[in-house]
Amino acid sequence: MDIEISKIGAIGDGVYLNTTIIQKAIDDCNATGGGRVVVSGGVYLTGKLILKSNVTLHVAAGATLLGAEACENYPETEHVKHVDSSKLPRLRNTCLIFADECENIGLTGDGTIDCNGDKYVVPREGEIKGWPYKRIDAPTPPRVVFFTGCKNVKVEDITMVNQPAGWSYWIHDCDFVTFDKVKIIANVEYPNNDGIHINCSRNVTISNSSIICGDDCIIVRANSVSLKENKVCEKVVVTNCNLTSYSSGIRIGWQNDGTIRNCTFSNIVMTDTTIGIGIVLPYRKPVTYEIACPDPNVPVSSDVGREETLIENLSFNNIIMDQNFSGPVRIDISSNPLVACKAIRNIYFSNMHVRGPVLPFIRGRENCHVENVWFTDCNFEVTDGSEFGDCSGHGAYYARGQFNMYTQHVDNLRMNNTTISVV
Repeated sequence: MDIEISKIGAIGDGVYLNTTIIQKAIDDCNATGGGRVVVSGGVYLTGKLILKSNVTLHVAAGATLLGAEACENYPETEHVKHVDSSKLPRLRNTCLIFADECENIGLTGDGTIDCNGDKYVVPREGEIKGWPYKRIDAPTPPRVVFFTGCKNVKVEDITMVNQPAGWSYWIHDCDFVTFDKVKIIANVEYPNNDGIHINCSRNVTISNSSIICGDDCIIVRANSVSLKENKVCEKVVVTNCNLTSYSSGIRIGWQNDGTIRNCTFSNIVMTDTTIGIGIVLPYRKPVTYEIACPDPNVPVSSDVGREETLIENLSFNNIIMDQNFSGPVRIDISSNPLVACKAIRNIYFSNMHVRGPVLPFIRGRENCHVENVWFTDCNFEVTDGSEFGDCSGHGAYYARGQFNMYTQHVDNLRMNNTTISVV
């Protein structure tokens, strides 16, 4: 069945708060066996919505679902079944659209989700290095869409714009998820507004989509801290996508993630990115770390995993990178012993054509070498970087690599039919 929210009292004037009406439509649709809750013909202001099994939220062409600007419109969801909310990144489950252990759910339609992100950032003062804006001090929504423990998830056609300093989509321990013909258009000068964040999930496909973000466009991770048991992230397929990011186009892994394996990325165009493909295991001081931190300047993070990281069997094929600022590929394992890594191995790059001032950077560590990295039929055109001008406000510009190709603690690096030219 379809429930058209304008027919049950919702007002699409961009002013009236429709949270209660839209939530009732979702609940009623679920109670009667499922169907679509349809948003059409206006701009509908709303706070946090909780999606239910067998329900698709459909935003029709010409319609907008507008996130409310006041933080109190995004309360914590109590009695969450699948995660420990106190152990989530930023320590809470706040978001615009939430689903907990649901099946057969979706976000569809040619309409728009406007996150009202302008209301949640302020300009940084003084000398700017990195993103020109920062989050306000209030508890801003750390993500827009958050699905956890869900199966059979479909996100199609929808356009998301004006994200706050929070992730656009977080898919956390879900199975059988598809993104198709999705547009994510975030302000590149805002921090932390990642695109699609795939964590501890399986059988995920992202296709035919365009993502513009201030932070990473597509992230694949395996941080199980908030889950009852550790979960592998695997069988992620990304194809036919356009990416722009003031951080990484594609980022794989983070500190003390678990296992990430058997993923492919193909037919991708990246323009004006800081790092093209990043497989980086940094050191961040966890919020629960009680021993004196070896480096007090290292930021404290609520997003540190609990496992030994294994990243293996990743393929990157048919990729164009133009105006890539800090390097097309960065593989880097922190030397800090608190970063637990079993292996990064079997990473394959083919048919990559790159233009930018920096070459690949690959660094393992003495007790954990990076193993089996192949570049086949790749071309790197090295520029002088002048096309970027002043990059002090270019997000993660501080991650700029060396101009020369750099490798350390790498076993079996092969470059087959691969050229490097200076232009």
